[in-house]
Parts: sequence; structure tokens; C-alpha cells
Amino acid sequence: MKRIALAISALILSATMYAQAPNAAKAADVIKFKEAVHDFGKIKQGVPVTYDFVFTNTSAKPVVIELAQASCGCTTPVKPEAPIAKGKQDKITAGFNAQALGVFTKPITIKVAGIDTPMEIKITGEVLNEVDYAKYEKEKGSKKGKK
Repeated sequence: MKRIALAISALILSATMYAQAPNAAKAADVIKFKEAVHDFGKIKQGVPVTYDFVFTNTSAKPVVIELAQASCGCTTPVKPEAPIAKGKQDKITAGFNAQALGVFTKPITIKVAGIDTPMEIKITGEVLNEVDYAKYEKEKGSKKGKK
């Protein structure tokens, strides 16, 4: 009888421990980006492009961007090195080398020091070869003239 009571008590104790939701902070809780996805549109192959993802520290204390890591070598994020004071803005610059033809979506993982869950920003677009890009530019120019 003691064993059954002990087993039931242990079961109830462990169930209540696992039922409590963890209070894990997320990077998105302390920094807010003006936009989390940037579409470059159509870009010419071999012509690198960059975009500044502007964010604000929405926490009550300074934050440090510990990591800004791309999913591949074709994307090069540059993060601020200094702490960002509460309420202040800074940026993460995402560079893309535009070597491979085709549509792309490249995620960049952002890790804030002291925060368990990172967040993601993305760049998207389409890389065209020189001939297709020239056609695209010509079509785009003729559409502007018709407005």
C-alpha cells in the first residue's frame, strides 16, 4: 500500500512539474524589426546586394546581438558589436552575392545574449542572368513610361 501511495504521489508531482509552461524569453520579445523579410525583387547575377534590417531594443535594459548567422556562404550578415541601449535602434546588414541563378530565400538566425530562443529574418528575390535582366529592365522601363 505504501508503494502505491508513493508511486501515485511521484506521478502527481512529476505531472505538475511538466504541466507548468516554461517562461523562456524569445529574441522577438526584446528586439523588434521594422520588417523581418526583405524582397530584393529581380537582381542581376554577379552584382552583390545589401539590405539593412533596422530593429529597436524594446526591453528594459541594453541588449547584445550575440550572433547573426546565415544559412549559407552566399549571405553575409553584419551585426552591431556594441550593446544597444533600451529604446534605441540599430541594424543588421544582410549582404547577398547573387552568384546562383534562380529564386532564393535566405534565412538569417539572430541570437540575443541571455535569451534562449533566437529569431529569424529573411532575404528573398530572384537572380537573373545578364540577358534576362536586360529584358526585365527594358520591360520595367516601358511600363513606367505608360503610367
